[in-house]
Amino acid sequence: MGTEATSDTVLGGIRPLEAKLFNSLKTKSKKVILLAGPTACGKSEFSIEIAKAVGGEIVSADSMQVYRGMDIGTAKVSQGDQARVPHHLIDIRHLQESFNVVDFYYEARRACDSILARDRVPIIVGGSGFYFRTLLYGPPLGPPSIPEMREAIEEEMHRLGAERMYDKLKELDPDYAATITKNDRQKIIRALEIVTLTGDKVSNHQWKREQIIPDYKFYCWFLYRPRKLLYTRIDERCERMLDSGLLDEVRTLEKQGLRTNPSASQAIGYRQCLEYLDTPQTGEDYKQFVQDFKTASRHYAKRQFTWFRKESLFRWLNIEVHDFEISADLIIQDFLSS
Repeated sequence: MGTEATSDTVLGGIRPLEAKLFNSLKTKSKKVILLAGPTACGKSEFSIEIAKAVGGEIVSADSMQVYRGMDIGTAKVSQGDQARVPHHLIDIRHLQESFNVVDFYYEARRACDSILARDRVPIIVGGSGFYFRTLLYGPPLGPPSIPEMREAIEEEMHRLGAERMYDKLKELDPDYAATITKNDRQKIIRALEIVTLTGDKVSNHQWKREQIIPDYKFYCWFLYRPRKLLYTRIDERCERMLDSGLLDEVRTLEKQGLRTNPSASQAIGYRQCLEYLDTPQTGEDYKQFVQDFKTASRHYAKRQFTWFRKESLFRWLNIEVHDFEISADLIIQDFLSS
């Protein structure tokens, strides 16, 4: 019995979806997909499926995955997954080097341009609302740093502690303070520096240019799961990280200068590990450490939800309601149909 041509075939053996993708890449060479979402929601696995479907490459929007050796605590994608789909902005810094949002902006744009030049699709993946907003609107505006003033504020931070400095920032700029925590020491210092230099709130300086940078066409999605289910996933992932050797990883990184990196040492998981290592490490200390780790991770997820509720460009997709294939198809069809 002969075989009939199915509805998903065309002349030359190219499926309609593949043909549509080919034409889309030729006519819309500046299309970029943004996949944001709270920690532990499943962004990495999901983004790999999207990348395989549209011929994409992934650009990490994670401030800690840039550091070599920070693997377990950042849930860095495996070498196997990186072999399946090219990843960018991973393992590009030594622990003793700095990396900030401006670095991310230029590194990410460079990666996107390189990917687009090869007729591939850049897919930006991460959970940092600050990084995503910078990519969309450009780096936040503000006066250049003055070393003497920065040193004075850092000395005050050392003397008074982060919590009191955070309280000071809340009095001066409650809107900006609400977007960070008392543990974001470098952001607190920079914010107080801007307020001191300008006499104005940080929130009044950020992104005064409220138009999207026009040279890319962005497709923005926020992936999420219901809060209760997400928190269970977060707790389970914290446990897996510990079972996989997070404490040993931190001990190794400590010898490489983890404590001297003001950002990396405050990253969730790493900060709690360092605090635990400073204790007598009794059973009760370990129990408190695990609890603090899980709590900090859940609080971070809550802040991510809060941030992206204010980002009108992002469409929310509950990936608990649909399976990965259906959810991915929604994004792929949206990308191809525009």
